[in-house]
Amino acid sequence: MSSTPPGPGAPAHAEVVVVGAGLAGLECARTLRDAGREVVVLEAGDQVGGRVRTDQVDGFLTDRGFQLLNPSYPALRHHVDVPALGLQSLPAGAALRTERGLLRAGHPLAAPRLLPDDARLALVRPRQTLAAARFVAPLVRAAATRRPAAALLSRGQDTTLRAALDRAGLHGDLRRLMDRFLAGVVLDEEGATSAAFVRLLLRSFALGTPGLPSAGMGALPHQLAAPLAGAVHLEHRVERIERTADGARVHHGGGSTGARHVVVATDGWAAEPLTGLAAPAPRGVVTQWWAVPDPPEHTGLLHLDGFARPRGPVVNCAVISAAAPTYAPAGRHLVQASAVWAAGAPAPQEQAMARHAAELLGAPGGPDGAAGWQLLVRHEVPLALPALAPPFAARPRVVERDGVVVAGDHRETASIQGALVSGARAARRVLEHPALAAS
Repeated sequence: MSSTPPGPGAPAHAEVVVVGAGLAGLECARTLRDAGREVVVLEAGDQVGGRVRTDQVDGFLTDRGFQLLNPSYPALRHHVDVPALGLQSLPAGAALRTERGLLRAGHPLAAPRLLPDDARLALVRPRQTLAAARFVAPLVRAAATRRPAAALLSRGQDTTLRAALDRAGLHGDLRRLMDRFLAGVVLDEEGATSAAFVRLLLRSFALGTPGLPSAGMGALPHQLAAPLAGAVHLEHRVERIERTADGARVHHGGGSTGARHVVVATDGWAAEPLTGLAAPAPRGVVTQWWAVPDPPEHTGLLHLDGFARPRGPVVNCAVISAAAPTYAPAGRHLVQASAVWAAGAPAPQEQAMARHAAELLGAPGGPDGAAGWQLLVRHEVPLALPALAPPFAARPRVVERDGVVVAGDHRETASIQGALVSGARAARRVLEHPALAAS
C-alpha cells in the first residue's frame, strides 16, 4: 500500500488535536468530526494506521506483523464498512505438526471437514473434553449475562492463562495446540496473559472467522482515514504538550498547534513521555514473508509446532496466498511465519525461522525445503502489543492526565476491538468535557 503524502503543515489552532493516526486516533477523530468538531490529527509516521500497516513487495502484500481481522468484533460492525474491505477468510482451524505427523483441528460448525478420525482421536479424548469444558466454563457463564465481556473480565475470576489451563487439566496434543495457537495471538509464550482476556478472544473466534482484507490489513486504517481528508498531518511528531490559559499548545516537528482539547491516541510507549502515564510491558513479534515456487500445502491453515519440545522459534506459519489470493500475484505463492520476540531477548534468527516454517508446513526436504524460498521482507516489531497481565478489568474509565485524554489499545484490550472502542470513548469524553483550563 503506497504512502499517503504528508500534506501541508498543521494549522496554528484547532478545537481538538488528536495525537496519533492509529486505529484509536482515527476513530476518535471521526467521531469528533461527525459531531461537528474541528479536528487536527498529528501523526509521526508517513502513513496512517500505526501498527496496522501493509507493505507492497514485488507485487506481494505483506502486513507488518501477521494480523487478522475478526468480523465478529462489535466495534468493527459498528464503525467499519467490513464488506468494502473484501475480507478473505482463513480456514477456521489449525494444523498441529507432531511426532506422529500432522493433526488438524477445526471449528466443529465452521470447518467440520478439518476433523478427520485421526485428529478426533488425538484431540478429543473424554478426559480432555472435560478439561476443555472446564476452561471455557467461565465463557459459557458469561454468555448468559447481559454484559458478557464485563463478566469475563471480572477481577475476581482472573488468573494467568497458564494457571487456568493447568487448573482445567489440559495436557497432551490439545494443550500444545492451545499453547501455540494462543501464543501467536497474544505474543506470549509464557502463559502470563490474563486468562479472562484470552477467553474473550476465544469468544470472538467462536462468533466469527478471521480473515484478511483484499488490499491488506492497511486497508482498515485507510478506510477510517478517508472522511478525515485534510485533517491528518503525517510526519508531524509531537514532542511535548504545554498547558495554556485557554487549553493547550501541542509542539511538533512542524511548529505548534493550539487546542481547547488534546487526545493522545498513540501506543502506550509513545504516550508515556507525553502524558507521564506508565507504558505497559511490550510484546514483540518477528514476521517473515517468502515467495515460494511450489507451496507444500494449499489450505491456508495456520500450522503450529505440536512437538513435545518445539523444534524452532515459529509460533505459526501458513501459505497465506491459499486463503487470501490477493496477497500474491497470479500464479505465485506467499508464505508467512511469525515468532514471538520477548522483551530484552535477541530477535529470532532469519534462517532458524525459515527452517522451522518449512518443517511445520511439510515442505519437501523438511527443514531444508526452505532453500528455494525467496525472502521478501522481514518485519521486526518489538512493540507489537501491550502485555495484559491479570487481573484485567473490563472497560476501564477514560484516563486523563493533566487535562489530556489518553486513548489506545493499552487502555482497553490489546486488539483492534480495543483500539476502536478506546478511540470512540475518548471522543465522547471530549464531547462531554469542558475546555481545558489552567489550574
